[in-house]
Amino acid sequence: METQRRTAFYLILMMGLVSAFGDIVYESARSISGPYLAFLGASAMVIGAVAGLGEFLGYGLRSVSGYLADRTRAYWIATFIGYGLILCIPFLALAGSWRVAALLFTLERIGKAIRSPARDTILSHATHRTGRGWGFAIHEFLDQIGAILGPLVLSLAFHVSGNYRSGFHWLWLPSVLVIVFLALARWKVPNPETLEAGALDNFVSPTHTSLPATFWHYAVFTFLSVAGFLSFPLLSLYWVKEGVVQPAWIPSLYAVAMGVDAVIALGVGKLYDRFGLNTLFAVPLFTLLVPISGFSTSPILIGVSILLWGTVMSIHETTMRAAVADIAQTPKRATGYGIFNTIYGAGWFVGGSLLGWLYQSAMSLLLWAVLILEVFAAAVFWVLIRCRGALS
Repeated sequence: METQRRTAFYLILMMGLVSAFGDIVYESARSISGPYLAFLGASAMVIGAVAGLGEFLGYGLRSVSGYLADRTRAYWIATFIGYGLILCIPFLALAGSWRVAALLFTLERIGKAIRSPARDTILSHATHRTGRGWGFAIHEFLDQIGAILGPLVLSLAFHVSGNYRSGFHWLWLPSVLVIVFLALARWKVPNPETLEAGALDNFVSPTHTSLPATFWHYAVFTFLSVAGFLSFPLLSLYWVKEGVVQPAWIPSLYAVAMGVDAVIALGVGKLYDRFGLNTLFAVPLFTLLVPISGFSTSPILIGVSILLWGTVMSIHETTMRAAVADIAQTPKRATGYGIFNTIYGAGWFVGGSLLGWLYQSAMSLLLWAVLILEVFAAAVFWVLIRCRGALS
């Protein structure tokens, strides 16, 4: 038992380092994708289309990749292919046109769609031994460290080299380290499912091979709660427009939010392991409080909104992912993660479009829209908890 627990921690640590170095690479690239495409001659419409297509494919294809991963049981292969496409980013240094660069950016997003369900399934087996919340929290903590360091690394590269191409060359080392740490994880734990061998599913009979009804309740809850979550760009737009925050400070405030995400992850992970799904009732509540505090001219309330925003993101990336492993049994878990991620992305898109339109056209209704979405999310989640109690 103790040996398996140590093996599980090793796997989580290695996969966390994989994600950390991966974030250094692709978060760096995302931070300057627009200016780089413009430098290569792309129009604003093209830049917007490339970004939109990348996010659509990055989330939309996860339901397909998750299903295929479950059908083939080739979780490691899918993870290697997905992370291998991160090498597209340093190859941007060799792009001679915006068309080539756009293709490379898009391929990296497709790689994320391929790897995410399989990677989370591998992690879910390890977290069975460490605690679902705590295991995903460790992974998220390391992931966010990479997200914070990535843009800083590229910024340093630009200060040293003074051009885009040299900056992208700096990303070869972390790209290679992604594959190295992934190979170490695969070498040490070739069959991560053995860490969860014999585990009983909390919701349905282990002989049942379809996703349980509670999963679909959870999917609706995910869509509604994410759709009502105000994006950081919209918040920062308000702060700049109202003159309460200078544009130069926005990246620093975003970095603070990412830091909050990383630190809070460790706490909410522990809370999830102790109180289970009930901890997710905090998502609608905190999501509602973000615009209430964020649409303010008070520096204190703006600071509170940043803390709340980072906290909600932390719960999204830790306990909401952990919950999928507890709801979806092993034979369909990658499928569950794929559907979850696709619905999560759809929630971002639909909610972002709706709240953005309300911000521009009917600001007084925006808070009401968030309130309605989060009340419905809480109601759906209450039904989920009731169904869980009836099945236990």
